[in-house]
Amino acid sequence: MGDTENLDTDIVPLTRHILAMQQHHKEATGDLTILLASISTACKWISNVVRKAELLKVIGVSGTTNVQQESQQKLDILSNEIMINMLKSTGKTALLVSEENDEAITFEGAQGNYCVVFDPLDGSSNIDCGVSVGTIFGIYRVKDATKKATVADVLRPGSEMVAAGYCMYGSCTLIALAIGGELNGYTLDPNIGEFVLTHRKMKLGKKKIYSLNEGYAHTFHPAIKGYLDTLKFPPPGFTGKFTPYSARYVGSMVADMHRTLLYGGIFLYPGAKLRMLYECFPMAMLVEAAGGKATDGKTRILDIVPTKIHDRSPIYLGTASEVDAIGEWFAKTAGQ
Repeated sequence: MGDTENLDTDIVPLTRHILAMQQHHKEATGDLTILLASISTACKWISNVVRKAELLKVIGVSGTTNVQQESQQKLDILSNEIMINMLKSTGKTALLVSEENDEAITFEGAQGNYCVVFDPLDGSSNIDCGVSVGTIFGIYRVKDATKKATVADVLRPGSEMVAAGYCMYGSCTLIALAIGGELNGYTLDPNIGEFVLTHRKMKLGKKKIYSLNEGYAHTFHPAIKGYLDTLKFPPPGFTGKFTPYSARYVGSMVADMHRTLLYGGIFLYPGAKLRMLYECFPMAMLVEAAGGKATDGKTRILDIVPTKIHDRSPIYLGTASEVDAIGEWFAKTAGQ
């Protein structure tokens, strides 16, 4: 057989894998499969644009701001349009919530049974220095398919999402998808143009790594300061060999969370800046599917009920024991 004897010809594309999982649910209509396939197509398109950004002259700020008063990158706007158009074209969506749009997007006429919340290009401010960026998304089923969808259909606990994931654009393009309590990773093969299953039933690694921007340490709650000290310094009276945790921080949530899922450890964002619906909820769902935990320091992230579509929250997520330790520190420092 020569050079071909070690080639794996039984590849599992994303759509095939989702269809296989669909067979275990007799009530499935195939709509969610179509929706996820559309999201994967949008991610291929965005990946192509990101890689050619410098050549296409779409790097830099656009001169506008989003609802969070953040400067919009040209790639933010382009990625947002790609996501909206691809999701709208499926006919399976009833409502969309994007980081880049002040209001939720609804459709006239017949509507689908799903609502999609997303950040079209997380970390885009770092795109001009080659940092990995990504798309984050979560999917809800509408509460009542006989009525027109409203924001009430997404102002629900993250635990009610039926699927969530991210697509990372870096040294490879990879979709991590949590559905049915299982997390799988699919890497884009540019030769065949398909996302192929490469990370089956992902579980958090065991490495001791913490990830956060310590430049704002002076603003941290005493619980976070106390917890971080235990990672970096030996306890009083300790005489053995102390091995501190490693610090790793990219500044792009998708990149930092991808490393956390593969290697283990914890990602911390103490400031209430990250958006609940399309950043915190999807990442929390992925981490829990990988055997970890996610909280705001006191409450499980997926149990929180947002009141507005752009609500923000602090978040601590990763290895269960590390998240539990942060919870213990918050209990010890209550009132401080």
